[in-house]
Amino acid sequence: MLVRQILKGKGEGAGKVITVKPGDRISEVAAILAERRIGGVIVSTDGETVEGILSERDIVRSLAARGATCLDDKVEDLMTRNPVCCGREDSSDQVLTRMTEGRFRHMPVVEEGKLIGIVTIGDVVSARLSELSMEKDALQGMIMGR
Repeated sequence: MLVRQILKGKGEGAGKVITVKPGDRISEVAAILAERRIGGVIVSTDGETVEGILSERDIVRSLAARGATCLDDKVEDLMTRNPVCCGREDSSDQVLTRMTEGRFRHMPVVEEGKLIGIVTIGDVVSARLSELSMEKDALQGMIMGR
């Protein structure tokens, strides 16, 4: 399955990706993550260019190291700069491999330098399970002569 198919299944386009600005406060982003029930946001000054990514893990690690004072920090202080991105024509297997090797769970989807979506490890695993189910059904049909 291709990333474009995953994005289509999510009903996602560039306008639906949650972005925050590098100067936003961590406390504001934590509220967005909780309210939207998401695990990460794209950091972008203009809403189109990916400057970084900030995840729940980044915030929790900072809380553990420094305590609640980190909630007054700016996003740019904690974000991962230059995150690994993919394109809409990348396969789910390619994306899953990059996520597993890099030990991260969110990947911006970029086309011609502009943000067009985001895929999570959950999205990719779900897509892969769907593919496996279809393959199983096709093989069962062939074996049973359907």
